[in-house]
Amino acid sequence: MSAASVTPTVEQTPKDFNQDLPLHIATLACVRAGKSMPFTREQLSAIDKAPIKAPVAVNFMGLATDEQADRKHHGGPLKAVHQLAPATYERINTEFGLNVRVGTLGENLTTEAVNGLPEMTESAVCIGDVFQYGDTDTSDSVQLRIVQPRRPCYKINDQIGQFTKVPNIAAWVSKQGISGWYFQVVHDGLIDADLPVYLIERPYPFATLETLWQLANSKEKYDANVIEPWLAIECLEESWKKVLAKKVKS
Repeated sequence: MSAASVTPTVEQTPKDFNQDLPLHIATLACVRAGKSMPFTREQLSAIDKAPIKAPVAVNFMGLATDEQADRKHHGGPLKAVHQLAPATYERINTEFGLNVRVGTLGENLTTEAVNGLPEMTESAVCIGDVFQYGDTDTSDSVQLRIVQPRRPCYKINDQIGQFTKVPNIAAWVSKQGISGWYFQVVHDGLIDADLPVYLIERPYPFATLETLWQLANSKEKYDANVIEPWLAIECLEESWKKVLAKKVKS
């Protein structure tokens, strides 16, 4: 046997976002905004978002051209921009035999992975992560920080239910923890499709949204040393801290 025919097996370590920063992780596939329109239950909603074809300004309240009909539960500085992984649609469509299109559930941003890295999903992103949408040497690039997951509400059921009779999809999405996340705006700027996406800060690499949902949905109580690191995350939205605080064993 020749030496050339013997190839050592090298186990490849899966890539993740816990690398030197800034890290080019994705391309911004689409930017979406919506207008308040008549919706179910005699209400208005801007949950149906359409692609934006030109650069749009982003400030502390979100995209300049985006609307939220229910300002009590949507929008504001701690819900300025919503991102959702396209994989959520794949899972909904597979689970319920549907064909719900991307953009139906209210997200502003969708991305596509690059450089062999994972997609931006709840298992890959963390509370406190800051992402830059645009080149790192550009002064008008938008910077966004993840501060909380999105809590699915009845409007998801009503939105999908306009087209077909389905079970309580909002509850299923919540149980799966795949509802996307909300950003706080760190740096105003312009955002547009096809921009590179960089992870520029990761202060809490333990704090994946997947883990947060698992803790929040669990009926178990946990030792304080499991929960207290989460309560120490300054940027985590307060209602989530209240949920987690109740999970500590007395």
